[in-house]
Amino acid sequence: MVERMTLILDAFEGRSSRLTLEEVACRTRLPRSTVHRILDQLVKLNWVDHASFGYCLGRRALGLGGGDGGHGEIRASAAPLLHELHMQTGMVVHLAVLDGAESVYLDKVGGRFATALPSRVGGRAPAYTTAGGKAMLAWLEPERVDDLYERRLARRTEHTIGDLATLHQELSRIRQRRGLSFERSESVRGVACVAVAVRGHDGPVAAISLCGDARTAQLERVAPLVVDAAREVSRSLYPELGAPRRGRRAPEPPESTWSPDAMDRLLSVQSGQWL
Repeated sequence: MVERMTLILDAFEGRSSRLTLEEVACRTRLPRSTVHRILDQLVKLNWVDHASFGYCLGRRALGLGGGDGGHGEIRASAAPLLHELHMQTGMVVHLAVLDGAESVYLDKVGGRFATALPSRVGGRAPAYTTAGGKAMLAWLEPERVDDLYERRLARRTEHTIGDLATLHQELSRIRQRRGLSFERSESVRGVACVAVAVRGHDGPVAAISLCGDARTAQLERVAPLVVDAAREVSRSLYPELGAPRRGRRAPEPPESTWSPDAMDRLLSVQSGQWL
């Protein structure tokens, strides 16, 4: 049994490897029924993930090398872009990942304003209270979001989203804005943020956010920079995303530029102020 499990895990060439059941059976030369049974067990134990395209390595398998579930690779890919964002805007930059119902900060880059923010590398916050967290939640299935949260949500400020129905409305607005997520004093009073998720084959793998003083931050002006940074990290982690694959339609390439008219249309779907 251990030998067959090892054969199946070895069939995946790395974090970006995506295989169907038939492909795993072909690579391992094991009976399809045996592969299916073992894969089901590996999925339950988080060694393998299962999505609409097939199978990929799960959190446990990715964490074997460094114990961080692949977070080191995400952080390394994003680091130069985070510093560039800070230099361009002077704002605080966060890199976060989704861990269950919470956002976990992998990196934080900023100047003097950074000391006013309670966020820290390794720190956590309820995902529904932060721009980065909402950016990632927006690309999950609604049923998955329902599983993460109860009907009533704990408030951190008077502007925090307080119930599941309102959260779903906000996540819908984020999807209509092609992933742009805004947050104004929902997590920390006086702080405003804009974020975009870094997306992989089957959902969000991280989020990049810019944060500043809610009184002066011009989030709409810096939003395209966050979009471009998230796109670059996604391409770095998953270079094959733009390559066609047999049996699956390749994703259409995103627009290379953000014209003022395009940004105006996106931002016409306003982010609410939750009272």
